[in-house]
Amino acid sequence: MADDNGSQNAVVIERTLDAPADLIWRMWTDPEHFKAWYGPDGATIPVADMDVSVGGTRLVCMEMETPNGTMQMWFTGEYREVVEHKRLVYTESMSDENGNVLSPSEMGMPEGHPTTTEIIVELEHVGGRTKMVMTHAGVPADSPGAAGWEMALDKLAARVASQG
Repeated sequence: MADDNGSQNAVVIERTLDAPADLIWRMWTDPEHFKAWYGPDGATIPVADMDVSVGGTRLVCMEMETPNGTMQMWFTGEYREVVEHKRLVYTESMSDENGNVLSPSEMGMPEGHPTTTEIIVELEHVGGRTKMVMTHAGVPADSPGAAGWEMALDKLAARVASQG
């Protein structure tokens, strides 16, 4: 959990979902589930290559329709911590389709945006439900990225509900 001093440089979202932790875990670690909910409204995920093991890599493509046509954004990262059904930690960097990291300035991001950010997903069993805390360190709480996470986690909640 982020402390008060670091919270402006992190998106922290807590949700309690009416589902067991193993199902929430699969939403984050199974490529087919992940592709179904990840990204803001209107985004699709045509690629989600995920080696969910410590040191394993991930490569995700997000596609969105824009007035100028289809836009793709690629993200790569590495899994740092994998505690099944409890805690998942991975890095994320913007990349090309081959997983080569690109600088934020090359991608049109604002000055000071970190090249690599970290996502922490914590799951806790609470009376037949699962408390999920997602922290994306390196992304300001008032940024478009924060709004994107809210939309994505709404889609995750809907997908979890549809699995029951």
